Amino acid sequence: MTHSKKRIVSGMRPTGALHLGHYFGVLRNWVNLQDEYDCFFFVADWHALTSEYADPRKIKGFVPGLVKDWVAAGLDPARCVIFQQSQVKAHAELHLLLSMVTPLGWLERCPTYKDQKEQLAQKDLNTYGFLGYPVLMTGDILMYKPEFVPVGQDQLPHMELSREIARRFNFLYGDFFVEPQALLTEDSKLPGLDGRKMSKSYGNSISLSEDMDSVRQKLMTMLTDTNRLRKADPGDPCVCNLFPYHKILTDPERLPEIEEGCRNASWGCVDCKKLLFESMERFLAPIHARRRELDENPDRVWEILRDGNRRAEAAANETMDALRAHLNFDF
Repeated sequence: MTHSKKRIVSGMRPTGALHLGHYFGVLRNWVNLQDEYDCFFFVADWHALTSEYADPRKIKGFVPGLVKDWVAAGLDPARCVIFQQSQVKAHAELHLLLSMVTPLGWLERCPTYKDQKEQLAQKDLNTYGFLGYPVLMTGDILMYKPEFVPVGQDQLPHMELSREIARRFNFLYGDFFVEPQALLTEDSKLPGLDGRKMSKSYGNSISLSEDMDSVRQKLMTMLTDTNRLRKADPGDPCVCNLFPYHKILTDPERLPEIEEGCRNASWGCVDCKKLLFESMERFLAPIHARRRELDENPDRVWEILRDGNRRAEAAANETMDALRAHLNFDF
């Protein structure tokens, strides 16, 4: 199987509805990459098990919702491959082979391993699955021989570990894998509604599928400049939680008016929130429209995954056939 465009591979864990932070931090970039690159995007359901192994039943319900969010946001199954990790069994085989050569110390030193254990201290994460997460991720990537992997700054340690595993494999068995390069993506500039990092667990996010009545209620309770106790008090857009949203969602020609109105107190926070709601409604309208089409035709999601799984499996089988021959393990 050959491909004329440079290839990209990336995935997301199915752990719930995607929010605006996911869109502006990851999805918008994926959508923009579809025409320039040969893109493989996968639902990382096995990865979800690394932290959610105690109750795997809910993962199954999150899978179709994640695909709906992707397509609603603009991913086109005709222009990229959308597939489900666990339905391409070769991922498990490559993970096993790579685990044989990955030094334990590399995994234990991974900074994100310690960070995640601290953040999820309420869960028992003393498992190989959680420790070996980077090995499975390496298999997911190397399987499709991509030139690039779009990652955020916080994922660079995992990406470098994947490159080191590929390098060690090639040293032991001769050149086979090309070390993929990280394609850095811009972090989302949107804070949560309360000023903290946007997160489902904090309850401070707006999901891509959220109805507009709920969006309106959330916007009206958003944290603003805490120094503006009354409408007549001048404010500072630089410390207001609303202004980053306006900079991303509102017509840029309106920004000087918003900024000046805040500083001279001719605009109240309620006025600002009403305008933001209008901007939010314009942004979400096409996403909601595409989502409704999928909701009205639920079989479409599984059609997308069946076709994507078939295409991913063909590429994966080609890689694994060549790899088994390379290792003299083609019995």
